[in-house]
Amino acid sequence: MRFKERFADRFTNVVAIMIGTAIYAFGLHYFVISNELMEGGVTGVSLLLKYVLNVPPSLSTLLINIPLFYIGWKNFGRGQMLYTIFGVVSLSFFLWIMELLIRKEWLIPFHTTQDYFLATLYAGITLGTGLGLVFRFGGTTGGSDILAHIGNKKRGWSVGQVILIIDVIVIGSSLIYLPKEKVLYSLVAVFVSSRLIDYISEGAYAAKAFTIISDQASQLAQAITTELDRGVTLFPARGAYSGNNKEVVYCVVYRHETRRLRELIHSMDPSAFIIIGDVHDVIGEGFKQK
Repeated sequence: MRFKERFADRFTNVVAIMIGTAIYAFGLHYFVISNELMEGGVTGVSLLLKYVLNVPPSLSTLLINIPLFYIGWKNFGRGQMLYTIFGVVSLSFFLWIMELLIRKEWLIPFHTTQDYFLATLYAGITLGTGLGLVFRFGGTTGGSDILAHIGNKKRGWSVGQVILIIDVIVIGSSLIYLPKEKVLYSLVAVFVSSRLIDYISEGAYAAKAFTIISDQASQLAQAITTELDRGVTLFPARGAYSGNNKEVVYCVVYRHETRRLRELIHSMDPSAFIIIGDVHDVIGEGFKQK
């Protein structure tokens, strides 16, 4: 049974990574390349090679990433690196598929000379959705993705923010070839993409974490358990100024339950000190199990 579950997990990851790279390859050819926009990281270098030397991105993306596999192998586990290699190969494959479809005129890219903002917006949406899926299921597409995951693993940095910084540097250097207007539009696409990467890779929904300091902690915990059917944890604490022993209530609820919980707390203890934080993913009873 354990083998079947492990196989099902890996099969799901592989399929999701393929879907993500397919969406990314589509967005890159359909919106970005057709309008001579830019991307960051290795993809940005591949685009410059495409614009200047007409080198197919499917080839340059694979060749540039090969040296980076060594860096990834030293910092990731074997399973993670295998997903990375698979992600790069899958991306190169789907880029080649898109190039073939366009060459045979089975796919007509979206080209505009008037509304670059529309192309920019949808480029960010498709690229961010594709990369977000790849990241959420354990893969990367190489290049700056590897560096972003190292930053997330070592420093706890947001994957999307690290990619945004790297992309800004790469795109800024493209001013040598591209007009500044297209570079600025490209930065908008990168920003939209980075937001979607975080949204999808860290959790498609957002929950709220409540930390409540109250003299009525036990009663609050009982009320939350009874009325909201949510698990609650009580932490022992001591006030630094008063020196009094207290209990701190901690619980996580869905976003739509936030108002109801705040009203419940206020009705029982109007002077309660409440800290509300964003939670991007929750695994456990009452939420998703995996």
